Amino acid sequence: MKKYISKFHYLTQDLPNRTHVEQAQIACEAGANWIQYRCMSKSDEEMVAEINQIASICDDWGATLILANHYHLLDKVDAQGVHIEDLDADFTAIREAITDEKTLGASATNVEALLRIQNTGVVDYCGYGPFAHTDTKPNDKPLLGYDGYRQLEKQPIDIPVIAVGGVQLKDVDLLMQTGVYGIAVSSAVNLSLDPGGMVKEIYRKIY
Repeated sequence: MKKYISKFHYLTQDLPNRTHVEQAQIACEAGANWIQYRCMSKSDEEMVAEINQIASICDDWGATLILANHYHLLDKVDAQGVHIEDLDADFTAIREAITDEKTLGASATNVEALLRIQNTGVVDYCGYGPFAHTDTKPNDKPLLGYDGYRQLEKQPIDIPVIAVGGVQLKDVDLLMQTGVYGIAVSSAVNLSLDPGGMVKEIYRKIY
């Protein structure tokens, strides 16, 4: 089943001054149509309550809600899918667990992993990075830069590739010119002085 995949993925994050619900509200009001709930600090019970609030906001605005990693919560909340950051995950088993009704995203940091994910035949899109330095998700993987995405044109890739990791407003035009399907952002919006305004700026550049 072919799924709708947005070209602009907005990710919430654990912030000291703004809840995930508030982040999702701001993003949806500004036009974001794909919200990834990425919480690393709460219990399942706390997350379920928060996700259901965000699901209601997404319903109001017609946005897709994706959970980062916690696919075991899908049967307790109204979310459209899950994005798995574990590079060694068994995607076939996860697909069986969530059924074909849900969207399944994966993460890759090199071409070999990207092709392996595509070849499973069960993943709907792949977040590919890191593009640049990011503090949102600590990792020691090589930064891809623009050239890392241009290299994909030489590969037999037909899965939607989303550039992720340290993407800022100034990077969006050149990244889209590399041929990637879309962009994922977190801190670029969440740490800006005007998060809603930043969502609109990035959205305009992508579309």
